[in-house]
Amino acid sequence: MTRSILTFGDSNTHGTPPIVTRGTYARFDDGTRWTTRAARALDCTLIEEGLPGRIARADTDPEMGAHMNGHLGLHIALQSHGPIDTLTLMLGTNDCKAHFGQTPEGIAAGVAGLLAIACGDAAQTRHGGFDILLICPPPVVETGPIKQVFYGGAARSKGLAPLYCDLAANWGAQFLNAGDHITVSTQDGVHYDAAAHATLADIVVAALRA
Repeated sequence: MTRSILTFGDSNTHGTPPIVTRGTYARFDDGTRWTTRAARALDCTLIEEGLPGRIARADTDPEMGAHMNGHLGLHIALQSHGPIDTLTLMLGTNDCKAHFGQTPEGIAAGVAGLLAIACGDAAQTRHGGFDILLICPPPVVETGPIKQVFYGGAARSKGLAPLYCDLAANWGAQFLNAGDHITVSTQDGVHYDAAAHATLADIVVAALRA
């Protein structure tokens, strides 16, 4: 039976390329996105749940709306699809925006809530059990057309990896620090270019095969 993988995240899971002009929509094609490249290498069924702007926390985003609530989104995704064998979680970048006023610990608390949902009896029983790969996104760089939104985000994002690592160990999930392998584009300081998507696909495949 073909295994299935649910990739849950934000614009970097959706496949948004580095932004040149705010307010325009673009998406990398199937041959470029890390999600589709990884699924093809693993020969598994892919369920993509990447929403640009999604946050790890259960809050309402005053800029983008209540539907960016990562906790609500994960509940919906896990009840919409299935059964799945693997869940990848990569969130936290948007939580670094200035208007949230978050600390690294506050962002990690949102991720802890996501793990509690995914590891809970309801989700695990519904899917017959599934593995979890928690991915810490690479640090933000305050540059380009959205740098004002991410004011202070560089410092916040640099503190996430050790917290995510501890959370993964606590919940029995696998951990991958993407920042050890890729960096964000210097064009907008948040999104990944095509080369980074290829690298991320490779390291996700290696992690899941391990």
